[in-house]
Amino acid sequence: MPSIQPRDFSLLDAVLIVLTAILLYLMFRPNVRQSTFWQATVTPLASIIGSGFLVVVPLLANIAGHWAWLAILVICLLSLWLGHAMRFTMEWEETQSQAQPPDPLRMGLDRFADVALAFAYVISITFYIRLMAGFVLTGLDIYSEFNADVLATLVLAGIGIYGLFKGLHGLEKLETYSVSIKLAIIVALLAGLIWHDIGQGYSLAGLTAPNQNLAQSLAQLGGMLLIVQGFETSKYLGSEYPAKVRMQSMILAQRLAAAIYISFVVLAMPLMSQFVGSEPNETAIIALSGQITLILPVLLVIAAAMSQFSAAIADTIGAGGVVEKESRHHLPARRLYPVITALSIALLWSSNIFQLVTYASKAFAFYYMLQALIAARLASHETKKANQALAFLCLAVLMLLVVLFAVPVEA
Repeated sequence: MPSIQPRDFSLLDAVLIVLTAILLYLMFRPNVRQSTFWQATVTPLASIIGSGFLVVVPLLANIAGHWAWLAILVICLLSLWLGHAMRFTMEWEETQSQAQPPDPLRMGLDRFADVALAFAYVISITFYIRLMAGFVLTGLDIYSEFNADVLATLVLAGIGIYGLFKGLHGLEKLETYSVSIKLAIIVALLAGLIWHDIGQGYSLAGLTAPNQNLAQSLAQLGGMLLIVQGFETSKYLGSEYPAKVRMQSMILAQRLAAAIYISFVVLAMPLMSQFVGSEPNETAIIALSGQITLILPVLLVIAAAMSQFSAAIADTIGAGGVVEKESRHHLPARRLYPVITALSIALLWSSNIFQLVTYASKAFAFYYMLQALIAARLASHETKKANQALAFLCLAVLMLLVVLFAVPVEA
């Protein structure tokens, strides 16, 4: 993979550093950090853009080629449809659940969905830590797949042991800072891409359509569902925020993430041709950003390390909490942390990172399928919402197709 690193610190480097510093100053101001609505928005937003932003370009280069803009648009629209189904359920639970008799089928689907989410978290934890290891080692110029797997294993083991003896909730504070840093660096990267596209010209020469049939491309796109996963976290923040805030912040987070993803892919398309036909690499964005300016690769390594670690901590806590809840507190979350990370380590050594993307996409698709079925069940009870019930049922079928047919890019 070609990498053209500028030799000297440039005016663009200075501009991007100043831009990042200004954005961090604004986001670290007390009136922003302490805003209830912003805090409720940051949690799902961090999950959505946490890792997908780092791998979306090399994946779409091979899946969609010059149709990458359309592929990311379809994925974002699908995530908004899924979010609508979840918000429908959340609104029903807030306004009608107390007035309705218990529905054993809905309750059973809800519990099954929670268990499915716990398994999905195990896969996403593995992916986050493995991605973090890849970026850190690339930044130190000692990357190899084996070295990354070893570092990821040590980090996962450390999380499990620390969680057993100390608990992990104290580490959740990292999310507040890592999210702000990640957002500031993403804006700097987008600004750098705009600078590059204006200076070099917006040319898609060499970025051709993929050499595969439509069914194969769709199966691979299904394997990318993980990149828009994360909005469901709003559903589980009921103890912290009222339903209206959670629903409004969820849709804002999804729209912001969609705007970021679509802007990034469109702006990066002139640089995508170097990834076509090559084996996908999880740290390819470092090579891409290095062709723009000197400082961006450094900023991306910092952002990746912080965001992936905090995301893994959040999902470890989430998985432990779900199992603790479903076991009716017979299995304390602390004792589950080493089990969760042990499962992640086993998964780490039995698959590569882009297989993990697909495994996680299938797992979350199964969870979303159950949520769509719950929404369809609730809508079917209301005579004026028969069309919505049918739409949610179609969404569940679509998620089932992802579970059954999604494949990794290298397949």
